[in-house]
Amino acid sequence: RSGRGDGEFQFCIFHFSFFLMISYLQGTLAEKSPTEVTVDVNGVAYAVAIPLSTYAALGEIGNPVKIFTHLHVREDAMQLYGFATTTERDLFRMLISISGIGPKMAQGILSGIGVNELKNHIVKGNYSGLMAIPGVGKKIAERLILELRDKIAKLEEEVPVVGDKAAAVRHEALLALTSLGYTRIVAEKAIRLALQKTDGSHDTLGLEELIKRALRHASK
Repeated sequence: RSGRGDGEFQFCIFHFSFFLMISYLQGTLAEKSPTEVTVDVNGVAYAVAIPLSTYAALGEIGNPVKIFTHLHVREDAMQLYGFATTTERDLFRMLISISGIGPKMAQGILSGIGVNELKNHIVKGNYSGLMAIPGVGKKIAERLILELRDKIAKLEEEVPVVGDKAAAVRHEALLALTSLGYTRIVAEKAIRLALQKTDGSHDTLGLEELIKRALRHASK
């Protein structure tokens, strides 16, 4: 413990755990630059690294903001990264899952190209489009396509059609089950079995009830 007392050690653990639970920050935009913002949340100022895409979406200093966050932990530091949308954050997390791409590079990639354009290049295997992004060479472009192509294509297929309430409920239920630790295959099967036993009433089945029924099948 390097000479730390129990109280200080426990405080550090609590402080670390607290940061892990941050999903977003909602407060006042106190400062901003193209790579970092400061958000004042009830008198506590949080420094958050951001990509240029998020910077462009922010309003003026003094305005209320909501920034979705990801905490990157190293042995010597913890850094919050922030995003204007959950889509940006999801793509950032996909990027840093690839060997050779750290959070700084992922931040740079999202600063050099729009989210939709990046996803389009990856899904279509557009090497030249990816290599046009500052900092992305041939090897990184190959890894992006090899490791993310199917994942992004699958996500695009899963986006519910606007106005299709039943599809949206199924999608949210799937996300809930996978977040609880069930594999995608198990979660999808459980949802199908739950819907099969609703006697055609699944169009009006609420999200909470669908999750409860699916959990019964997933746990078998």
